[in-house]
Amino acid sequence: MVLSEMDATIILILLQDGVMNGAIYALLGLALVLVFVVTRVIFIPQGEFVAFGALTLAFMVNGRVPGTTTLLLIAGALVFLLELINAIRHKSWTGMGKTFAWTVILPVALYLLTPYVVSRDTALWVNVLFSMALVVPLGPMVYRLAYQPVAEASVLVLLIVSVAVHFALTGLALVFFGAEGWRTPPFMEGTIEMGAVSWTAQTFFVLGTCVVLILSLWVFFGKTLYGRALRATAVNRRGARLVGISTTMSGTLTFTLAAGIGALSGMLIAPVTTVYYDTGFLIGLKGFVAAIFGGLISYPIAAVGALFVGILEAFSSFWASAYKEVIVFTLIIPVLLWRSFGSNHIDDEE
Repeated sequence: MVLSEMDATIILILLQDGVMNGAIYALLGLALVLVFVVTRVIFIPQGEFVAFGALTLAFMVNGRVPGTTTLLLIAGALVFLLELINAIRHKSWTGMGKTFAWTVILPVALYLLTPYVVSRDTALWVNVLFSMALVVPLGPMVYRLAYQPVAEASVLVLLIVSVAVHFALTGLALVFFGAEGWRTPPFMEGTIEMGAVSWTAQTFFVLGTCVVLILSLWVFFGKTLYGRALRATAVNRRGARLVGISTTMSGTLTFTLAAGIGALSGMLIAPVTTVYYDTGFLIGLKGFVAAIFGGLISYPIAAVGALFVGILEAFSSFWASAYKEVIVFTLIIPVLLWRSFGSNHIDDEE
């Protein structure tokens, strides 16, 4: 009787961990599906934004200036230089003021403001907002530097570019954050008793944040002009161009959302997982496994897959911790087989 109660308690504890991790993977799966349906990019570097968000916040709560400030300056300067060369080549200066504002003025302003914000006494929510401001602009900058020049290439070429961007961002993370692992304080302290198991308040905060974010994105895609433009681009890129929707704008906005989701996911997982410069890759891959459940096009199925991946990982870490990653990633094989048997060839534009 005692043994069965102990087993039930362990199962509930593992379910708690699995559901919390699954919620994070669901967010990453959402970002991966969003990027793929709009731009046809399999966004492997999604995990790097998880690491950037977590490490930027960790540096700030420990009173250290994050390397993201310098990285943002460099990326912004490169984007502005590209846009300047493009404007000179085409003798068109339309939009250069806006480009100068978000690629030069914004990074410089954040760089100068950082020493006044970074302090151990700064409120956690201020650190979170400032960290988001540092990390999110990197999304559209990465799109402009790496993806926009080859936006009309095949999915295979875009995948190769994603692999290159992943290695580049991982190396930059090592340079600007170092090899040391970091954690952040929880967003909420305390526990909530539910039956035989104490659920941490942090778990409910993570789940609540995920629900709010998903509902916000649902409203954005269903009720706003830009959201509907992204949906139109996802349905038919050529048709969207014919009715005046800029695929460049769609790609920029999509990568901005993906960077924001990745950075926030990293901040949510940092209190329970030590984050290193390369941690985001494995976390991002688990989100990718979840996205594969939905065939990279269906978010509801991807969300269910994310919860399954999180629960499977939790139980695997308890009964076969040495093989938990193998078990999770092996799951992709039967899913791909199931997808391949039930799908037909679809042209890129369709």
